[in-house]
Amino acid sequence: MKRTALYPLKFTPILKEKVWGGFKLVDELDKPSDKAVGESWELSGVKGSVSKVANGDLKDCDLNQLLQQYGPELVGKRVYRAHGTEFPLLFKFIDAKEDLSVQLHPDDKLAAVRHNTMGKTEMWYIVATDPGARLILGFEQEMDPATYQKYLDENKITEVLHTEEISPGQAFFIAPGTVHAIGAGTLLAEIQQTSDITYRIYDWERSDSNGELRELHTELALDAIDFKPSNFRLSYTDLRNKRIPLCTSQYFQTNKLNLTTNFEDFDPYLDTFRVFMCISGSLELVTESGSIKVRKGETVLLPACIHNFVIKTESAEILEVYIP
Repeated sequence: MKRTALYPLKFTPILKEKVWGGFKLVDELDKPSDKAVGESWELSGVKGSVSKVANGDLKDCDLNQLLQQYGPELVGKRVYRAHGTEFPLLFKFIDAKEDLSVQLHPDDKLAAVRHNTMGKTEMWYIVATDPGARLILGFEQEMDPATYQKYLDENKITEVLHTEEISPGQAFFIAPGTVHAIGAGTLLAEIQQTSDITYRIYDWERSDSNGELRELHTELALDAIDFKPSNFRLSYTDLRNKRIPLCTSQYFQTNKLNLTTNFEDFDPYLDTFRVFMCISGSLELVTESGSIKVRKGETVLLPACIHNFVIKTESAEILEVYIP
């Protein structure tokens, strides 16, 4: 691969057809498909679904090639020491026309033992909703393994799940082990560890495209569930033209930028890549290494070696993500 100076990078979305997917990714975020789509993987290092650069001299190079060629310049020295050539985060837009399966994900320890991969900590930012849209988050009552198993065996698990109505602008943190599902009529941005491991415990008696019931992971899930109650909603005050912290975890820091004017930043000590997901409006990301226009539904990676940037806009809502 020809070595060239790094610059702000867009990637070609990887579109995933799902039995529960719809057309919001196409109609509202302008993703290129004539079929119902459930997920747009904006930036991924997952094996078999590795993102490719869509702009500039590095066009068509994939994320793994970039990591091998540029390493710390791309992701930052400390991130590279921790993760090597494995990109640590996965970025998606998800459209649930129908309810997703009730599911959970293993933590790092369990995922390493069972699957030789990271666990899956994630967060959601609600982009758009239909009336009555909701999430399933945890249990409605105190729960333990025996009680859970009883409701599951009697096919009554939905009776004890906690549901929460949602609206655009809300954000949620989903720790490993949390029983959860995205409800019908929800369009959201998802930021997560690089993992595609899901334990499905209930799927609404729904058939896949071949008329078969999808596999459940009852036994695997039992050891992975966190039965402790938790607060999933992320609280924040929506301000204009300031960096608003949404979610701080050991895996990612997510901030919101609600901009009505240009925003400039310089931080030579952050030592991490940044990812910007444009939720609404449009912007131009300007750096000494080049500039790029970004519209609603697009995602851009700012390499770690670029320390200063200007976001030029009159109206844009942006999620900014990096490794803390």
